[in-house]
Amino acid sequence: MIPGGGRRALVALLAVAVAAVSGCSGKGGSGPVKDTGAGSVAGLPVTHFESGLKPDAPAPKIDVRNSAGTEDDKLATAAIDDVQTYWDERLPADFGQQFERVKSLLSYDSQSDTEETGCGSVKKLVNAFYCAADDSVAWDRGVLLPMLRQRFGPMSVVVVLAHEFGHAVQYRLGDKAGLTKSTPTVVKEQQADCFAGGYFRWVAEDKSKYYRVSTSEGLNQVMAAMFLIRDQAGTSGADRGAHGTAFDRTYAFQAGFEKGPKECAGMNTQNVQSRLTERPFDKGDKGKGDAKFDGKAVDLLKKSLDEAFQRAGVAGPEITDGGSCRTTPPASYCPNDNSVSIDMAKLAQLAQPIDRAAEMKGEDPGGMGDFAAFAEVASRYALGIQKGVGASIDNANAGLRTACLVGAWAAFTNRPGDLRLSAGDLDEAIADLLQPESLVSADVNGKRPDSGFDRVESLRRGYLEGSSVCSKQYA
Repeated sequence: MIPGGGRRALVALLAVAVAAVSGCSGKGGSGPVKDTGAGSVAGLPVTHFESGLKPDAPAPKIDVRNSAGTEDDKLATAAIDDVQTYWDERLPADFGQQFERVKSLLSYDSQSDTEETGCGSVKKLVNAFYCAADDSVAWDRGVLLPMLRQRFGPMSVVVVLAHEFGHAVQYRLGDKAGLTKSTPTVVKEQQADCFAGGYFRWVAEDKSKYYRVSTSEGLNQVMAAMFLIRDQAGTSGADRGAHGTAFDRTYAFQAGFEKGPKECAGMNTQNVQSRLTERPFDKGDKGKGDAKFDGKAVDLLKKSLDEAFQRAGVAGPEITDGGSCRTTPPASYCPNDNSVSIDMAKLAQLAQPIDRAAEMKGEDPGGMGDFAAFAEVASRYALGIQKGVGASIDNANAGLRTACLVGAWAAFTNRPGDLRLSAGDLDEAIADLLQPESLVSADVNGKRPDSGFDRVESLRRGYLEGSSVCSKQYA
């Protein structure tokens, strides 16, 4: 976040008091809408089991050039056969045309191989990609896929291949996907992420002969992998190679999971750019989006929260270092005296910038960024507002409602003011939400919904649709 920048005209959030009690609706918005609270994931039950290849999965009968038969090659080959079966069904059903299978598949080791595709050599290319020039899909079995599998589980390999086949689908749909030579890369990437989400819905519904994925831990792994491969904070969505922030990429994936391929093909330059969060750092932002978390920052945070929630008609909690309770450190809401107790030192540690190089190596990335710390405190403040208007604060839906309100507050700060949202902040919130100990989507006792899919979506819905959707959706 960025401190300073002058005063702004006050634009209050929709009255939480009215929304929490009556469930009135907020402004409309595109994208995921099927979530019905903590008891389901986009209308599917919350499930817990080991995700990955089914024990009785058959051996794929497809040709792969340069295959080494490694565990990652087996995962990739099964994913490709499975994704193509999905599109064998969906392309005729949704777009009235048959799906033509890709012409060439290539497995390579970026550490040693020099194979060629229509898009050039794969030498030292740590990547997976679709090449339209020769209608091929290729993947690095030497570095990329093992890294993803070891850190996030087998379904992270599957989502990467599903994404690349999303590009193959674009190539086949042509005008039906609305793409032209001038379509920005980030729009194409949004569609591909969305197509991958549609496939994962099919797997979650147990229609795959190869894979099974739980809607809790399994989808959590997928979301974590998508977070890792986000663009660097400060990237412009207009950059030629822009793929999107974690916020943008998970939005697209979840839209496909909930609404299917037609929603994905409808993503275009206009509707994507209207909601895209990827942008350069503001001029004069010396901290590159990260401010020091100290007493002054807490004062600005309290002021921002008071302004954002003033129309709720209840007193906002005081925020104190130490305080009367430590139930959910490093930030706790104390119902007895309507206060938020914080551990300044631990929050300052959490607020340290993410070390991207260490993160990519699987090492400790240090902190999660200043907005992760701000969001945790804001979530405890939001509990006080909810308690003040008579809403529940001690169940899973309360946790999702809280994350939603944090998202609504983030949108409130997305303008010049004493504390302003900066490039990369929303990704820092998602990083926190995907942690098992995150407070952003936790109730007053620190309990949070099992589904990271739901946790991320609740924050985003508040950000894009405003505070009233929080109570309507998570009553």
